[in-house]
Amino acid sequence: MSKSRPAGCLFIDDSPEEIEKKIKTAVTDSGSEIKYDEKEKPGISNLLSIMAGLSGKPIATLEKEFANANYGKFKQSLAVLVSDYFASFRKKKAALLKKPATLKKVLQHGSVQAQKIAVKKLAEIKEKIGLVI
Repeated sequence: MSKSRPAGCLFIDDSPEEIEKKIKTAVTDSGSEIKYDEKEKPGISNLLSIMAGLSGKPIATLEKEFANANYGKFKQSLAVLVSDYFASFRKKKAALLKKPATLKKVLQHGSVQAQKIAVKKLAEIKEKIGLVI
């Protein structure tokens, strides 16, 4: 998945349909073997890394699990995994967006807290580098 092309980026709030479309169009490599090899098969290796990260399964286990599968079947499984993994986030986001006043209050509180931490950290840094007399 590409970080430089938003159309090829997976976002945690993408709909299941968007996730499926993006994964189905993700670059893979020649051949059809689901095997991790960053040098020879960077496309499928990237997708295997995503699946391993979200499923908690080692890449070697995934290679065995998809040994007799083609890229299409693998990508479909990955799309379902990604969509399911972020389903609760999408649900929480939708609920928050229905309450803009509450959301604004939470953001303002977070901003105040972040400002307190930043001021303290900047003072500490300035003292360490000798900018404070």
